[in-house]
Amino acid sequence: MLGRPFGAVLAAVAALTITASALPALADGTENVYQQSILPSANTAIKNFLDQQQAAREKARRQASPTSPNVAQVPPVPQRRVGPVMALPGERFTYMAALSVANPYGNIGSYGKGWLMGGADLSVGYHFNWSTRLLVSMFQLQHWPEGFNSGLAPVYLAGFRNPVGCADLSDGTACGPGTGRNINVATKDTFGVFMLNKLFVIKSDKLPGPLPIVITPTYVARGGIIAFAPGHNDVVPFTYNLPDGPVENIPVRTAQYYAVALTLPFLKTPKMFATFTVAPQWIVHTAGANVGNSMQLPQVLYFEYTPTRTTTLFFEPQSARDYLPTDPYPEHLFAYFLGVSQRLTKYSFVQAVINSGGVTNLGPDGIVGIKCLTAQQAINNACGLAIGGLKATQLQLEFGVGSPSVFPL
Repeated sequence: MLGRPFGAVLAAVAALTITASALPALADGTENVYQQSILPSANTAIKNFLDQQQAAREKARRQASPTSPNVAQVPPVPQRRVGPVMALPGERFTYMAALSVANPYGNIGSYGKGWLMGGADLSVGYHFNWSTRLLVSMFQLQHWPEGFNSGLAPVYLAGFRNPVGCADLSDGTACGPGTGRNINVATKDTFGVFMLNKLFVIKSDKLPGPLPIVITPTYVARGGIIAFAPGHNDVVPFTYNLPDGPVENIPVRTAQYYAVALTLPFLKTPKMFATFTVAPQWIVHTAGANVGNSMQLPQVLYFEYTPTRTTTLFFEPQSARDYLPTDPYPEHLFAYFLGVSQRLTKYSFVQAVINSGGVTNLGPDGIVGIKCLTAQQAINNACGLAIGGLKATQLQLEFGVGSPSVFPL
């Protein structure tokens, strides 16, 4: 018989897998920066502070209410351990290392079925003091976007205003013999995140108690690998502003962002915890189809339930933003993460997460058109792809040591 922690994880994974078939799809990856890096760090600081406050109140209450030694005492409600579980010597450094795999779902066609290439997550934090922490992390996200291997796409030839034909993305013959195509769009995005967490405490007679908030200046650098890219990178031909737009070969999954996140709690009980985060965000520079660089305002809710000291269930809806070289303007994303994290031993954990969501302000998902500069490009399958919304749904399994991205430190 399986042990209770393993049984709980398997049951949760089964439930998440069934749920995935009915969920809409995830978007471009920036929302994962909040789920993987910014929120866990800020939430940890807030939970530690609130637990310290609760422990101090319990201690003061017991000291102020001495009782007869003949009266039985009720032990205080156990609190989470304050401070990191995984720490290097000196207890100023904390770390996490994990390996992950993902299985895609959604309208990806039969060509994209199966488990994707694996990834790795790493993070190191340094605590200057109780309120200030520097965190550097790297994580990888594997996905297979929708709309690249299903449906029909019009084909344009330079010099012609109207389509000269179409391509059957399912590798069929709906557009005629020889017009079918499949594209291996298995994608692995790698994110580098550099953050400084600073916790501030607001005190007021109008508040029930001290209110902790965390401000997190953040720099994000991202890149990727697309399976069909000739150089085993993210440089592929793409086009925009059909039918007259150019065909360019540039990195389509590479971008850098600045953000300043503000996180504050609105729920805290022994088993439940919730926060709200708002984060003004900019790209460092425009590229490709980008037009303008106005401030974006992602917003994130985070809900957590800990039925036991080793199990965490979480739900994280987001109104996120992404701005890749293929986007003429920032993508407005509604995304959410639903998952379970289980501590297996003192030093190891397993986590299962369904990533889901969708773009609300761009056109159809995946390939919306194909432009060839010459007939030879069409023969060589080297034409530029016009890309609409990017969406992908996946179940991600993660195994690691340290503290998972949603597990209370």
